[in-house]
Amino acid sequence: MQRIIFTVVNDLTYDQRMHRICTSLSEAGYHVTLVGRKLRESAPLGAAAYRQHRLRPFFRNGKMFYTEFNIRLFCYLLFKKFDAVCGIDLDTILPCIIAGKMKGTKVIYDAHELFPEVPEVINRPFTQHVWRRVEQFAVKRIRNCYTVSEGLAAYFSSKYGSHFEVIRNVPLLAKESTATAAAGDTKFIFYQGALNEGRGLEQLITAMEFIPLQLKIAGDGDLSEQLRELVNDKRLQDKVQFLGKVQPGDLRNITHKSFIGVNLLENKGLSYYYSLANKFFDYVHAGIPVITMNFPEYRNLNAQHEVAVLVNDLDTATLVSAITGLAENKDAYFRLRQNCLTARNAWNWQKEVQKLLAFYQSLS
Repeated sequence: MQRIIFTVVNDLTYDQRMHRICTSLSEAGYHVTLVGRKLRESAPLGAAAYRQHRLRPFFRNGKMFYTEFNIRLFCYLLFKKFDAVCGIDLDTILPCIIAGKMKGTKVIYDAHELFPEVPEVINRPFTQHVWRRVEQFAVKRIRNCYTVSEGLAAYFSSKYGSHFEVIRNVPLLAKESTATAAAGDTKFIFYQGALNEGRGLEQLITAMEFIPLQLKIAGDGDLSEQLRELVNDKRLQDKVQFLGKVQPGDLRNITHKSFIGVNLLENKGLSYYYSLANKFFDYVHAGIPVITMNFPEYRNLNAQHEVAVLVNDLDTATLVSAITGLAENKDAYFRLRQNCLTARNAWNWQKEVQKLLAFYQSLS
């Protein structure tokens, strides 16, 4: 097996997990193509060790977008030669299954999340029912699967009796020492990721009124305008800064200069409850202590290396206590920071990639 096509619905520019996966397989001798979508505002594609292709759907979101994108993706796959096709999450899996079966090639499922359990879906019964049926159809027909956390793997095993390998979304361990903010620089809390429902951002912004630090937010999403309005309503313009979408290299530099990283989630569905966000590991690799949820994956990791303050809820008092307590307790802060530098030697892509390569070698 040499030719592999990966399929996603994003525009490829900011997908660091897929960049790591595709680069690693390309360097191992596979001919890899990553397929995504192109928007009017999409940045030009950067150089990569693998091929990149972006489809240009007319619709941007909703049912019409998914329908159109999946039809376009199926047509693309139908006229391409490949030995294996890997659908990333449920929103691209159906064309992969159909095209793969028609061509007699291997079909792989990479589950980044539980699509029927994300906050945007869980309160819409009909939409959730559709994605549940897609999940059931896919998982029962694909034998080669992997996911990002032990919790998600256990879910698929319990619900469908299917085995999922676990390949975590962790950064490459950099050789250089950790960069830090210069002396006298303003200390800031940092959030990177999508600005979507259930990320605890409204609660964090509200808590900033009582926290003597600044907050920088890198990313974009459905709540972008709403969050900016909240900052204006709370008159926190001097304390909260929106950076928008940031290129991966710049994002890494900002992360290294931050004081505390935040990874907050509301317990809205099993997808978030069993999640293992890449931002958590990005903070750890930068030597930045984390404020994160007391969910199973983070609790288990923190038991191995104490790198985070775990919070049980997103109440203002809880967030203020956790953040200011860590900021004011220098001994605790530097203990967690040192633990981050130790943990990154265990949680890195150099180790995780061995599982990825073993998985694909087993398919040959």
